Amino acid sequence: MKATRTWELILVFLLLIVVAGFSATTEGFLDFYNLSDSTFNYSEKALIALVMALVIIAGEIDISVAATVALTSVMMGLAKNAGAGVGVIILVGLASGALCGALNGFLITRFALPSIVVTIGTLSLYRGMALVILGDGAITGYPAALSALGNGYIGDLLGLPWLQIPYEFVIFIVFAIAIGILLHKTIIGRRIYAIGANPVASRFSGIAVNRYRFLLFVAVGMMAGFASVLLTGRIGSTRPNIAMGWELDAITMVILGGVSINGGSGSLLGVLLAIVVLGMFTFGLQMMNVPGIVMSMILGGLLIVSMIVPILIRSRKPRVAKAA
Repeated sequence: MKATRTWELILVFLLLIVVAGFSATTEGFLDFYNLSDSTFNYSEKALIALVMALVIIAGEIDISVAATVALTSVMMGLAKNAGAGVGVIILVGLASGALCGALNGFLITRFALPSIVVTIGTLSLYRGMALVILGDGAITGYPAALSALGNGYIGDLLGLPWLQIPYEFVIFIVFAIAIGILLHKTIIGRRIYAIGANPVASRFSGIAVNRYRFLLFVAVGMMAGFASVLLTGRIGSTRPNIAMGWELDAITMVILGGVSINGGSGSLLGVLLAIVVLGMFTFGLQMMNVPGIVMSMILGGLLIVSMIVPILIRSRKPRVAKAA
């Protein structure tokens, strides 16, 4: 717990450095409307990261979330072409994501396969299905209500034009609070930690380990489907190559937030801080016109560093005690 708090303080310090650095070098960085619009760039990924945190704390991982977003968007496009209304389109998106997650969970729990191997395979499967179904084409012409969900502001709904906060970001905050309560204040959260720390002992204590793992994969798949609903509404089209690389972004948010890749430790507060740090950092780089490939290299480096540093922090205290 102390190591977790230390890492959270480090993230706060990093956030202050990012804000101070870009505000001093980039004009308009701290403009409220610029910051508000910058949340469009990471809110959908952040929603996936919230549930991904639960999966990783439970000692598993899902590499297929970005491909799930793409396949789900294709399913939504097919529903739209069949004449479905916005409500049905959203339901198709959620159901498609849940089914993708259910397949992952079934293969992992039924056949005791490593989650990283299974989800690498389904990554290729889901992305390949999207490409086979849609080819090089695109689906457009989604209902205006779906576009409003992906591009609208809460101030427009409340009649407060100055409150230009995107729906997506408000939805993210609501889910963050709900998942934070679930993880840290309920028996379900305690069992997720127990499963990640020691699945064998958890089984002997009466926890249905495989059931929890299966439901977590369904949940992350459904959240990927919901992220696909928001993304499809925001960009107004479906293409098989959407959300490329999002799995790296979501996992980086979680690991940078101090969640152990081995499972059993971490906090949602750390994940939220990491999301804000990465969001502000990438926004600043975009304002400086830094190429996307450079940002990808930086994200990869951050992922490696964020796995190493918490291990060093956790190992520091035992060494000091031993020396004493």
